[in-house]
Amino acid sequence: MPLKHPSHPGAHTGSTTQDLDVNPLFARGGETGRIPKDTLPDGEMHPTTAYQIIHDELMLDGNARLNLATFVTTWMEPEARELMAECFDKNMIDKDEYPQTAELEMRCVAMLSNLWNAPDRHGAVGCSTTGSSEAAMLGGLALKRRWQRARRAAGEDAGRPNLVMGSNVQVCWEKFANYWDVEQRLAPVTGDVFHLRPEAALELCDENTIGVVAVLGSTYDGSYEPVAEICAALDDHQTRTGVDIPVHVDGASGAMVAPFLDPDLAWDFRLPRVASINTSGHKYGLVFPGVGWVVWRDVHALPEDLIFHVNYLGGDMPTFALNFSRPGSQVVGQYYNFLRLGFDGYRRVQQACRDTARWLARGVGELDAFELVTDGSELPVFAFRMADGVDGFTVFDVSDELRQRGWQVPAYTMPPDRQDLAVLRIVVRNGFSRDMASMLLEDLHRVVSKLEAGEPLHDEGKRSAFSH
Repeated sequence: MPLKHPSHPGAHTGSTTQDLDVNPLFARGGETGRIPKDTLPDGEMHPTTAYQIIHDELMLDGNARLNLATFVTTWMEPEARELMAECFDKNMIDKDEYPQTAELEMRCVAMLSNLWNAPDRHGAVGCSTTGSSEAAMLGGLALKRRWQRARRAAGEDAGRPNLVMGSNVQVCWEKFANYWDVEQRLAPVTGDVFHLRPEAALELCDENTIGVVAVLGSTYDGSYEPVAEICAALDDHQTRTGVDIPVHVDGASGAMVAPFLDPDLAWDFRLPRVASINTSGHKYGLVFPGVGWVVWRDVHALPEDLIFHVNYLGGDMPTFALNFSRPGSQVVGQYYNFLRLGFDGYRRVQQACRDTARWLARGVGELDAFELVTDGSELPVFAFRMADGVDGFTVFDVSDELRQRGWQVPAYTMPPDRQDLAVLRIVVRNGFSRDMASMLLEDLHRVVSKLEAGEPLHDEGKRSAFSH
């Protein structure tokens, strides 16, 4: 006896799980009807239907490879992706259950300690974090606690601590100051130098200064701050006043570039005043987000009372972090890159990025409409402004027009005291090839020609914005 098809008269016409399994994908209930977006659905949905709905919505996101605003890694080798997928279920905090993942974390810390010339390269003190923002906050907390202990030991009133930095710092430092009640003392950027100057830092330092933050690779223009000059100024300050002020290097990007491309540049633990360094593994460490690292020069730079010991996951586990559970896959991805690339591989990758950035910067500089602010010779990052005399359109118009081709090139004003200057910035990362750079340059030529031929197409109040 032949089975009745659901469309046959007399057959059951209700929806069943079997119907969902065999129906064409875009004829299924979830694809043809309204689905709740702010409340839980009443019932279940076939996994491929749920996947397709979400997959299709995400097509409205920008293409990560064309996002030249972000410093975050957007490409990794297939082998790294596979290895990270194998570790999605591993909790980084549970070192007793996943001892080998914990071992890889400490190997990464040791490698970074060695890369940054720590005095005791075998007794590395550091940890992984969810990113350089958390790592920076841990570095700041250690500075504050060391300052408090020193004041108490001297029998002096602690007062309110302050932290000195340039106004070009990343927003994580504003968060640190806010969350932990530290006065944020911002040295203004003036003229054509868009980062912290030693003399500007000294003007803000006093006996309540817990440290000075020096940025190796400003997010605004890719420039390195003069860490050695800042340290020398603080050495002189200590000789004159007796006040010992340590330096934390925010190397979110530059700490994974300078060791390979600028080996003679003194910015790291070779400078005795540098107490701690943070970096983003998910920026020029070449790992997908999110992983960061912080390393202290020795055990004395990290107060023991900041470290917690827990045993309820099995075994004694020291931890210094702002969160608890987090995936181990990014740490594994970092170790893969260290093992896979080695020093010379990282040098080749970062050199390729810098070469592409400088090539593209030269091409941009040859356009009469623009003037370079930086040229990619430090971080593989450069900023450019409208040339004097160009008043028919702005950097915001250029940014909006480039978006029509998928390029995300941020336009923004420079830090306080130079907010009169608006720039565009391009970040060159691993995976941004010379061919892609040439296509961007061609599109930039077309955009400039289009804007020069007529009025700006976008209202000032409706332009897209960019925030650090």
